[in-house]
Amino acid sequence: MKRLYVILFLVIAAAGVLGLAIAEHSGYVLIAYKSFRYESSLWATLALVAVLWLVFWGIKALVELVTTSGGVVNPWSRRNRSRRVQVAIEHGQLDLAEGRWASAQRHLHRAAEAERQPLLYYLGAARAANEQGHYEECDNLLERALERQPQAELAIALSHAQLQTDRGDTDGALATLEAMHERHPHNVQTLRQLQRLHQQRGDWSAVIRLLPELRKDKVLPVAELAELERRAWGENLSLAAHREEDGTVGLQSLTHAWQQLSNGQRQEPQLVLAYAEQLRQLGAQVEAEEILRTALKRKYDSHLARLYGLVRGSDPARQLQTAEGWLKDHPADPSLLLTLGRLCLQSSLWGKARDYLESSLRLQRNPEACAELARLLAQLGDTERSNQLFQEGLGLLDERLLAAPLPVATRA
Repeated sequence: MKRLYVILFLVIAAAGVLGLAIAEHSGYVLIAYKSFRYESSLWATLALVAVLWLVFWGIKALVELVTTSGGVVNPWSRRNRSRRVQVAIEHGQLDLAEGRWASAQRHLHRAAEAERQPLLYYLGAARAANEQGHYEECDNLLERALERQPQAELAIALSHAQLQTDRGDTDGALATLEAMHERHPHNVQTLRQLQRLHQQRGDWSAVIRLLPELRKDKVLPVAELAELERRAWGENLSLAAHREEDGTVGLQSLTHAWQQLSNGQRQEPQLVLAYAEQLRQLGAQVEAEEILRTALKRKYDSHLARLYGLVRGSDPARQLQTAEGWLKDHPADPSLLLTLGRLCLQSSLWGKARDYLESSLRLQRNPEACAELARLLAQLGDTERSNQLFQEGLGLLDERLLAAPLPVATRA
């Protein structure tokens, strides 16, 4: 309130000073140009200039107000159009993340049509359409994305391949990826998706053919690539063993697949295990025993030792003697003790077989050891212990059976 009085006093004082100045000398202004002539006092001219200035700024403020109001009210104004697009983007992305596919497709399609860089919105809308099973709409959205941003062909194709895979069209996905691989042979994502797709299709021969490129372009970490290579060759051995040649399942095909491996690969326990197992299943027991014995002599491996007890070599006594030789260096390996028990069973050495199997079970409760010892005890007449071991082995095969409730017996 005090400030108001001060301002009012200053205004009155200024008005008084101005009045005295006007009264003392009115001044004179003359503007003449050709036939135009303006003549007035100085103070009247200053007042006119002030009025004109106020009119100018009043008109300008009015125009801005009308324009701003029109932008707010007019739904087709640039301001509202931009706001609608932003809202569509926000809603579309949220719907996509939360799985509201129809709403996501609608919002993202609208945003894509309005934006200068629409790629991400088209891809999102295509995914939403794909999730709804609208595969033709999905493909059309991707075609539209390619029309708008042709320079993003690779990104669109990779997304298309993933969507094709998701819908179960692995043939279409393979065609898409192979076309991109031909155009962009060193693209890491293309190679990665190709590798995954070949694995999903069980085409391990294709994975093997792709391995050199995966290694050269460093698509996978070294450890993961090594594991993939071992698995691919192992699966390839399994496929080769079941491949028919001249109407018969081929031992020759398996041998050929084994010979394709490098010397280093033929010494890897995982691949030796796969090869020997396939030999055993094809009935080539002697060959499997020789392969396993050679590998275990070179480097001991518990998994190989376990399989050694499931094959029958040409000389069972020698096979048992060989396995007992490994026991000196590996006395606490339950798999080796299981193998020794099995080899003793093959040679009808019931007492030694029982001792080895009991020792294996003391180190590890294993369903295979339970079953082998249970069979032996049943033959020896200890049916009570045999039944206990069979039940224990069954539980160990799938511990979920122990947690599952049994049906309640009903009385008639």
